[in-house]
Amino acid sequence: MTDCLHLKTAVTRVDDNTLLINKNWVDPAYFPGFNLIEVDASEPFAANCLPVHEKIIYPITFPNTRKRLEEKGYTIAPVDLSELAKAEGAVTCCSLIVA
Repeated sequence: MTDCLHLKTAVTRVDDNTLLINKNWVDPAYFPGFNLIEVDASEPFAANCLPVHEKIIYPITFPNTRKRLEEKGYTIAPVDLSELAKAEGAVTCCSLIVA
């Protein structure tokens, strides 16, 4: 992992078989067997998403990567995280896992 603070800045789970990834920050070879959706090159911080039920909670600031997710059939729940992003915060930073 390079050029980012957390692993979830470089790659996160979209569903059980798919990851959203910035291949410049983490080597995809670490994730064999997964389908990979690469972030748009102009949006390096776009790899952080949060799947909840049938939707993906996703920042409004990454429209090109959002389009890639939508083209794969995912429904996006857009959120404004501009204040959190100032400290490299993202949707997974504001979530708790509830089982």
